[in-house]
Amino acid sequence: MLETFKTLTISPKAMLQHCQLTPEAKQIFANLAEQKQSILLVLGHYGNWEWAGNTFSLENKQQLYVIYHPLTNPYFDELMYKMRSRFGTKLITMKNTFKEMLSNKQEVNATAFIADQTPSTHNAHWTTFLNQDTPVFKGTEIIAKKLNRPIVYMSINKVKRGYYTMHAEMLIADPSQYADGEITNIHTQRLEQDIIQNPGIWLWSHRRWKYKKPD
Repeated sequence: MLETFKTLTISPKAMLQHCQLTPEAKQIFANLAEQKQSILLVLGHYGNWEWAGNTFSLENKQQLYVIYHPLTNPYFDELMYKMRSRFGTKLITMKNTFKEMLSNKQEVNATAFIADQTPSTHNAHWTTFLNQDTPVFKGTEIIAKKLNRPIVYMSINKVKRGYYTMHAEMLIADPSQYADGEITNIHTQRLEQDIIQNPGIWLWSHRRWKYKKPD
């Protein structure tokens, strides 16, 4: 958390020193921008996801939008908004996601979904995640299909204290080719692979299993 608050004072140059895209990731995003292809980014609470947005906005041509849920405390909500938008990232409230994405469809952009948040059991997709029955938001899959946008998976790996490397891979090139629930399973399993590889940098404290699967 202390690292995240440094966003308020850190310079763009220092930001890019502390959180870097791999050359391969840069090339993926450069190619997509050249093709004028808007995309969805899917990631988890893994590594420093807050800094990842800053680095993406500083390094890539796509306008980055991040889906967020406003905090109930107005002071902390304003503080988080400033930290997340300081380097050009724009925020979309969760309830307005599809509406805002439609209004921005003429620009080349990337919309980031942190897909390991905990939905209510109503309309959630249930899958097995870290050996537990787990509800997952279906929004990434639904919007990818409706707008026909590729999904790029991002992984933010810790190099050492205060330094991170961002990896990217094309996860779903054509969402229309997948059955219902399949895309959600794929990105959930991909995050699971990262967590198993390095469990210490996933946010275990966010009560991922507070709901039980209905009988």
